[in-house]
Order: sequence, then C-alpha cells, then structure tokens
Amino acid sequence: MAMTLRLTDSEQDALRERAEAEGISMQEAARRAVREFVARGEHRDRVSSAAALVMDRHADALRRLGE
Repeated sequence: MAMTLRLTDSEQDALRERAEAEGISMQEAARRAVREFVARGEHRDRVSSAAALVMDRHADALRRLGE
C-alpha cells in the first residue's frame, strides 16, 4: 500500500539525519517508526489487560493492602 507522508521541514531534516546515521533510507526509517509505534501500542494494551485481570482477581487483597 502506498501513502504520502507529509512532514514539516524540521521533521524531514531530522528523519534524513537519523536515517543517514543508521545507514538506511528515509522510507525504511519511517517504516521502522511505524512498526515500533504499533508494537508499543500493542504492548501497552496487553499490559493494561493483564493489570486489569490482576486487579480483578486480587481485588480483596489489594483493598486490604490499601487500608
């Protein structure tokens, strides 16, 4: 799937500099950023779900610890 990514001049400059430092194209740097963004969001969702499960299963103990 093709898409157009519009960046400010400073964002484009920063992306170009970072990509050059990594020895990759600007496109590859942007693709990596997208993958990392998605992975972080998925991880955050898993952690939130796990925390909610723990809080639900141990609600009584957590309540007593808070007293």
